[in-house]
Order: sequence, then structure tokens, then C-alpha cells
Amino acid sequence: MFVPFLIMLREGLEAALIVSLIASYLKRTQRGRWIGVMWIGVFLAAALCLGLGVLINETTGEFPQKEQELFEGIVAVIAVVILTWMVFWMRKVSRNVKVQLEQAVDNALQKGNNHGWALIMMVFFAVAREGLESVFFLLAAFQQDVGIWPPLGAMLGLATAVVLGFLLYWGGIRLNLGAFFKWTSLFILLVAAGLAAGAIRAFHEAGLWNHFQDVAFDLSNVLSTHSLTGTLLEGIFGYQETPSVSEVAMYFIYLVPALVLFAMPPRTGTQASRVAP
Repeated sequence: MFVPFLIMLREGLEAALIVSLIASYLKRTQRGRWIGVMWIGVFLAAALCLGLGVLINETTGEFPQKEQELFEGIVAVIAVVILTWMVFWMRKVSRNVKVQLEQAVDNALQKGNNHGWALIMMVFFAVAREGLESVFFLLAAFQQDVGIWPPLGAMLGLATAVVLGFLLYWGGIRLNLGAFFKWTSLFILLVAAGLAAGAIRAFHEAGLWNHFQDVAFDLSNVLSTHSLTGTLLEGIFGYQETPSVSEVAMYFIYLVPALVLFAMPPRTGTQASRVAP
């Protein structure tokens, strides 16, 4: 439940920041009449992401066992790529995202389209990017942790992000977004490492990967996945009490370079500690 909550909180907050920055800029530049048009793009993006997620989830439920495992491995790989890209993209552009959005709004409204289609498409693609990232991660998370709690966590995370977005827009709160994105990014890299190891396990169960399948270590007597702590670690970080050598290797092959790159200073300079519309 916690991982879907955190991912949707972060992704939802990114989308909320995009919307609030655009709305604030439209209002500040005496173009408030376009805010309603902006919301059309937001709702279209949300509908696309929701529809795609439901379609994929319903379709894959009919797969045979091996095909299901193969699909889970592919989704896990896609989720790892998306999560990694999300972390480093936000780290790179967080300093200039406000200026970039304002320029995109100006370009959209200077195209002479009285119906605002350019603005709708600009907002649609900006919000849909965040939503599609969430779709593939949630598909991977829901496959690892079945039941009602992961979807509930995702909905709570999204609802919290929406509330925070409105409070940021109205000026009711100020968040240290630099610190928020820094620590959630670190957490997401740990989650992605668990997904990478889980992808190897899924490919093995699908019959595609049979190398280095000896048990690396056995912690079942120390930290069983049937215990509360083990269950939480399994749901959050993909912990396994008896992982194979290939799973452990993949975990560190991903995590070590990712942490090294994350610790390096960004090329664009130091992140802004605060972002406000």
C-alpha cells in the first residue's frame, strides 16, 4: 500500500504542479479565460491513462501462466526504466520547469487557434506523461502485491496530491519541494532495484532465464516473508527470503550505478529548494 501511495503522491504532485503553474501563469497574464480550456487537456489525459490501465489489466488477466509471468517481467522492466527516467528527469529540469511551461503556454496561444486546441494538446501531453508513468508502475506494483490495499494506497496518494496541488495554487502552503523530490527519488531507486530483481524472477518462471538460479542466501529463519516486517519489505522493496544469485546480482547491478549517478551533482546546477506557482 505504501509504495503505490508514495508513487501516486509524487506523480500526482508533479502533475498538480504543472497544472497550478499553468493556471497561475494564465491568470497572471490576464488570460484567465483559458483556464477552462486547460482543464479539458487535464481531463483528456486522465481519461487516457485510466482507460489504458484498465484495458491492460483486464486483457492480461486472460493470459496463460507462462505468458502472464512473461508479461509481468516486461512490465517490471518498463516500470524500472520509467521510474529511473522520472527520477533523473525531474532532477535535471526542476530548476527550469516553470520557465519552460510558461514558454510552452505562450507558444500554444500564439498559434492563432481561437478554440485553444494548441493549449489543450500542450496540457494533455504534459499531464499524460506523468499519468502514463504511473500506469506502468502501478501495473508492476499490483502484480507483486495483490488485494485491495495497493489500489487503495494509490487512490489515497492521488487524492493527497490533488489537495496539496490546490493548496499550493491558492497559496495556503509552501513545501520544500527540493527536499521532497530528493528523498522520494532515493526511495524510488530502491523500489526500482527490487522491481529489476523481480523481473529476473518473472523471466525465470516464464522459462526465459535459467542462469545463476542457485539460492544466494536463506533468511527464512531470520526474516521470513510471512512475518509482518518481511511482508512489508516484500511489498515495498521486493524483498525475498531466498533470492537466487541472478536476482541479487541484478539488484546491485542496477542500484549501485543508479546511486552513484544520483549522488553526482546535476549538470544544470543545484536544485531550487522551493517551487511555488
